[in-house]
Amino acid sequence: MAKKPQDKKTIGRRQFMTSLGALGAVATGSKASKASPSVNAGWANGDPAYRGQAGKRWAMLIDLRKCVGCQACTAACKIENNIPDGRFRTWVPDVELGVFPDTRRAFLPRLCNHCNRPSCIEVCPAGATWQREDGAVVIDYDVCWGCGSCVDACPYDARFINPVTQTADKCTFCAQRIDQGLLPACVETCTGGARQFGDMNDPDSPVSVALRTEPVQVLKPDTGNEPRVFYIGLTHALQNNLPGSPTLWSEGREAVGLDEDSEWRIATGEEADHV
Repeated sequence: MAKKPQDKKTIGRRQFMTSLGALGAVATGSKASKASPSVNAGWANGDPAYRGQAGKRWAMLIDLRKCVGCQACTAACKIENNIPDGRFRTWVPDVELGVFPDTRRAFLPRLCNHCNRPSCIEVCPAGATWQREDGAVVIDYDVCWGCGSCVDACPYDARFINPVTQTADKCTFCAQRIDQGLLPACVETCTGGARQFGDMNDPDSPVSVALRTEPVQVLKPDTGNEPRVFYIGLTHALQNNLPGSPTLWSEGREAVGLDEDSEWRIATGEEADHV
């Protein structure tokens, strides 16, 4: 009698996570492994780029009264960090507040908040994201496998999957610059002086002075993440209702049926019913 073919084996989500945990335990015990889910190898080896600057606590202050929405910070960040088209580490949404006719425009510069209690770290199964001693939250792109867990865990929509590297990506406070004593690219190019950067442990830094002398706010304070990007002039309407992820101008053209060579058609007073 012919043997009955066996059913293909399947594995459930719980079994998979159990197996993953077991593999992580093995990796933790091996000093050669870079993918330990609890300790990154660069951190364990004391690499300054991984450890950061001991004794400092970097933070950013954004004065919305001075932001003009010029997008200089957005462009500088993309050039400095070689960010692919359609993805942004920092961006400045143009938001309309109020109800017609009582409306006004507002700008809300966005980036990773480098939280004091970041929710993105504990969900990373590869140990690819961690917080340096100076507070900057960074990613080891050689370790990240692009699972997207940290992207989902961030309440500020500050992370994305880089389509070129296929890894998680986000603002790092330009760690490569601040480690050399320079300012983040977005701060250095801010035409209105809306962005300030400094060490919270230094009482004379711009951020520390503002925290003592100005009423400051953070985004989504109820998350408990304790952001270290502070705002002056942040309205309640924006504090807990963040604008969505950025889109390209070209995507807006495509949405209304225009290709690269088409021109916008502006309706005149005779053509537009609402004028």
